[in-house]
Amino acid sequence: MDQRPVSAAPQKGPPSWKLAPPHDKLTQGMVVSGFATLPTGRALFLQFCWDGVKKKQGGAWLETLQGVAPITDADGREERAAGLGFTWEGLRKMGLNANTLASFDRPFKEGMFQEDRLRRLGDRREDEWLGTVIPGGPKWSGNTPLDNAAVDSEARAFDDEEKVVETRVTTPITVHALLLLYEKDEETAEAWCTKVGEALAPHDVKIVHGLPLDLRPDERGIAREHFGFADGVSQPAPFEPGVVTVKGGADYPKDPWNGVPLGEVLMGHVNGHHEVALGPVVVDTPAGREAGLPPHARGEGFLDLGLDGSYMVVRELKQDVAAFWNSMAASAERINKRDPEHSGHIDADWIASRVVGRDLNGNLLCPGGVLPVDQYNQPNNDFGFYDRDLHGHGCPLGSHVRRGNPRDGLAPKPSDKQTLLDAANNHRILRRGRKYGPTIVDPRKDDGADRGLLFICLNTDITRQFEFVQQTWMLNQNFAFLYDEVDPLIGPKGMLTIPEKPLRRIIEVDTFVQMAGGEYFFLPSMPAIRYLASL
Repeated sequence: MDQRPVSAAPQKGPPSWKLAPPHDKLTQGMVVSGFATLPTGRALFLQFCWDGVKKKQGGAWLETLQGVAPITDADGREERAAGLGFTWEGLRKMGLNANTLASFDRPFKEGMFQEDRLRRLGDRREDEWLGTVIPGGPKWSGNTPLDNAAVDSEARAFDDEEKVVETRVTTPITVHALLLLYEKDEETAEAWCTKVGEALAPHDVKIVHGLPLDLRPDERGIAREHFGFADGVSQPAPFEPGVVTVKGGADYPKDPWNGVPLGEVLMGHVNGHHEVALGPVVVDTPAGREAGLPPHARGEGFLDLGLDGSYMVVRELKQDVAAFWNSMAASAERINKRDPEHSGHIDADWIASRVVGRDLNGNLLCPGGVLPVDQYNQPNNDFGFYDRDLHGHGCPLGSHVRRGNPRDGLAPKPSDKQTLLDAANNHRILRRGRKYGPTIVDPRKDDGADRGLLFICLNTDITRQFEFVQQTWMLNQNFAFLYDEVDPLIGPKGMLTIPEKPLRRIIEVDTFVQMAGGEYFFLPSMPAIRYLASL
């Protein structure tokens, strides 16, 4: 299992974290590993094509799936691997009890395409899709129906006295489950997909959308997204005594910079607020106990459906590689013409690195250069911004990586550094995404191919973790005392301030990443999968 799961290849490096028994066999493997030894993958978006809610055998397809694509647990390396998540509507159609459905977290019940949520995530405003979404609107979502939680005016701030009826926002493709397959090469991956589709068809489960996933680490074990930058460099490091360990069984130590309690990633464990991360529950039944669901620690007569599960945020992000690099080159050219005396060092790579906040190899930008690699020849991830680059003269305040994890950089004074670092770590997300589509041959020439990133992250509190990062850090126009600026990589068209001596440079950055679909999924534990199969 990998501490740097997306970018790490088998090599000497820092101790990897894993789960101790029995949690290793109870948790889906993708929680602990990005399956870096399996470079090829498929994302299969499934729709349950029966009408209404199945009262019986709603989980029969799962038993069939386990025969052709068994979901991988976290107890070790596999020759092939699979992961599985469900939308709220998918669980409902399978016949999960209404009270159990109500026990899930509100964002999951409402879905990513609830109106207020679309506005907070920067996707839609005043009934119009924004420029950060593909033309015509997203292709797929869970198409979660409006329910009482979505239209409850008493739970909405700033409501007018006259009740406003929310409009259901839908997409052409409805997704009820997401199956992720990881394989060693394209041929075996494609054959596996065909086998899965044929097995599920008799159950009225259809593959309605698919993406070819790719992970090709270089000789240093660094994988790159389509713009060419190292991906998956900074990840939170979960810890919990007796549960999160290293090889040999010793407790995984708390990382002073990136350590987060396991409850930030897995339900049923203590989170950053010293509380047990809440998950869904089911009434205690023989079927639930036979599946291996444990009694709920605080709910007499209930079983814990959430323990060792998580919420999985998925967004298909289309990347326009040629437009990105041509824009970076044009910005550099404009600066060179306006300020030839002081801009000889500025080129497209220089501009792009400041948009991201790291160089192409994943090394953090610092005043005068980049942060040296660590003892394992990997990009150093153990740092704070306050002492190293408080004012953003190396890594700009509004850059993508600084917004995504400000660490201690927002501290108003030295004595607040640890407090702000701890606060930032309470909003961390564990990323499990991969790029999709072919690698572009010439980054400056558009070949018309569909490519991008299937963003996947795991968290137990969607509001406090993913949505907070997206709304309060990424899309906040006044982040870190900036004015009218948003994330230059995934946000809408806008400005980016780059502090530099003797001049402060301000460049305009267009939109090069567009959302093509997205939804919130429940990533169940292995016992929860068995229970769902019994429906």
